[in-house]
Amino acid sequence: MRANSLQMGPTFRDKLMEQVRSFNRKHKKLKFFGMFYAMVVLLFYNIGLHFCHNVKRYTCLASILFFFIASSSFTYPDAISLNVSFISDFDKEAEQKEYYTLDSLEAVSSESEAELASNTPVDKDKIIEEEDNGLSEDQELAQGFVLANQIDDLDDSEDDFKETEDSSEVSFDKTDWKLILVNKQHPIPEGYEFPFGDINESMHCDKRVISPLMAMIKDAANTGINLAICSPFRDNDRQEGLFSRKINNYLEAGLSYKDAYNVTSQAVTVPGASEHQIGLAFDIVCGTYYSLDEGFGDTAAGKWLADNSYKYGFIVRYLKGKENITGIEYEPWHFRYVGVDAATIMHEQDLCLEEFWDMYLYD
Repeated sequence: MRANSLQMGPTFRDKLMEQVRSFNRKHKKLKFFGMFYAMVVLLFYNIGLHFCHNVKRYTCLASILFFFIASSSFTYPDAISLNVSFISDFDKEAEQKEYYTLDSLEAVSSESEAELASNTPVDKDKIIEEEDNGLSEDQELAQGFVLANQIDDLDDSEDDFKETEDSSEVSFDKTDWKLILVNKQHPIPEGYEFPFGDINESMHCDKRVISPLMAMIKDAANTGINLAICSPFRDNDRQEGLFSRKINNYLEAGLSYKDAYNVTSQAVTVPGASEHQIGLAFDIVCGTYYSLDEGFGDTAAGKWLADNSYKYGFIVRYLKGKENITGIEYEPWHFRYVGVDAATIMHEQDLCLEEFWDMYLYD
């Protein structure tokens, strides 16, 4: 077989260049356009040739990307349009079974599924079915709200929580029970115990907090603001139930489990990391505003608490603008006891508990 018979014919590039040279010989003044034409044609030719030689690789890559997009809930318009909010809302079960009354205000929401303190059981035959059918103001005051019969015994105990007169003498200890840091990164220490106290027959908290709590409610009442305590101590089973129910609501709305968990953890504290489980946290509403949402911060009661709760050792635990630090949305109804000295500093310097620890307790 002759060698010249084995030679391959001219390639596409050879043919193209021959055409360009022929064009340039005939049109010397248009030589630039001929070269530009050759560059563009060769560019697209090489790109097409590359994809042809790697068609299997790109097919696999496209399949992987399609699977990832199809399996991610955030890609669906339904997920984008979901009514997902961190503001307090009632779960379906609560909407069907619970009603607002002045002697037993029930509110289930975000971090604060409320079990409002009540001196007497709710009479199901007398439940008020519509919000605008409430008792008169005089009737409310006569009932004294939830804790009126417990406030009268506080006169002898108010000195237990006075602020240290000389601020230079104030020092803080990370082992102080009042300052224990509980959040997603700092779960409740194993075996943690506290003296169990009764607010009333059905509601409990750390016994050491009852005196300043009652004093705060009494002083607020003296200014015409009637406060009601919600959801103090909750055990781990209760917290797990709240967390699971919230996740299920988001799952039913179309979120994946991962997304539902992430959204829920920003509204309901993960079980084992809730301050309600150590008896130092309280959700507080008033007789004229029952909902646990950001709107409470604009009420007279919400403003009074924000301005005065530190005098009794309480702080707004989840401040507006601190969400990236606390990991929880703004909750003007959620109060935590830290003691008067620490609360005063946090109020004056606009600190959340995590920031206070960074400045005063971490080495």
